[in-house]
Amino acid sequence: MPSLPQRPPASRVVSAPRLAQRSQELLNQTLFQHALVRQQKQADRFEESFGLVLISIGRQPLAQLRWPQAIEALRGVARSTDIVGWFEEGLVLGLIRSREDMDHLEAASSLQATVERELARRVSPDSGAVYRVDVEVYSPGPGAACPRLGEAKGFHRSTGDVLRQSAKRVLDVAGSATLLVVTSPVLLVVGALVKLTSDGPVFFRQERIGEHARPFMMLKFRTMQVNAAHDIHQQFVAQYIQGGQVRESQGGTAPVFKIVADPRVTKIGHFLRRSSLDELPQFWNVLKGDMSLVGPRPPLPYEVKVYKPWHKRRVLEAKPGITGLWQVTGRSRTTFDEMVRLDLRYARQQSVWIDLKILLATPRAVLSGKGAH
Repeated sequence: MPSLPQRPPASRVVSAPRLAQRSQELLNQTLFQHALVRQQKQADRFEESFGLVLISIGRQPLAQLRWPQAIEALRGVARSTDIVGWFEEGLVLGLIRSREDMDHLEAASSLQATVERELARRVSPDSGAVYRVDVEVYSPGPGAACPRLGEAKGFHRSTGDVLRQSAKRVLDVAGSATLLVVTSPVLLVVGALVKLTSDGPVFFRQERIGEHARPFMMLKFRTMQVNAAHDIHQQFVAQYIQGGQVRESQGGTAPVFKIVADPRVTKIGHFLRRSSLDELPQFWNVLKGDMSLVGPRPPLPYEVKVYKPWHKRRVLEAKPGITGLWQVTGRSRTTFDEMVRLDLRYARQQSVWIDLKILLATPRAVLSGKGAH
């Protein structure tokens, strides 16, 4: 005769009023989101890692009635310094554990196993509740990431933020579509010149890192020889980010972001780069939504690998753009740290009005060739 499910110990039985009180003690989505962003900035500043635990329930008719067990499970594993709240209001519970000192893979599996054990102690086998537990550990070291961290920033936005983002997207769509039509004769001429002056395709597709550190394929006119090695640029970028790459100039030494007299660049490629005509196809990336007209320059994957912790914020806090503060104020004449500071300043202050001012200043920067090579 099969045994009946055992009743949990009295110490584990929680009354309905107490469960409601526990639910009310949780941080709401807005406060939890702010805590998560603060934790990431603190981790970057002090080079500490932290863990993010997420519990979700399948979309079941009685899912809302099953949250008390998940709440109790998180409370059961939470330390006094942990933060518990709604990662997504009513849909995903979250716990932030600071100063996670273990290896990130080991820490993630250990945290997940602990939470799953706590859930198993509180959920009877015949309840029908299906919980999903996800754990990520954010580390400020090279190559580590916490994808849901960037995703959290979009969960709860004020009406003003929604309106600004909507207006920015309208500007991007209208502007990129108009510019694609207006510059279509130039696109045809440049495409013909690229095809006639060197072997290979007209366009060059390259993986870049976009908003929230998501990769996308960026489109440009090809300016280099086919199958050109990227070792030269990769070494140069690593030195430049670390502040070690300089060149002689009339006023002394000045850091540059692009390699001077790059042997891989074609004859027409030098002109296209100096005039920025090689970037015209990126209006298609803007129309698709991968990029914006205004924003930080989209980095290459191997650039991000050598970023300092605080550098990573430039790919977390704003969508990459064709032009930006860096392009109109200094371009390749600024240091990398200065470029990142400009990008972060734009991310904090971005608005349609600022975008319009930068767009109006871009033609002058392009025609002057300031900082371009």
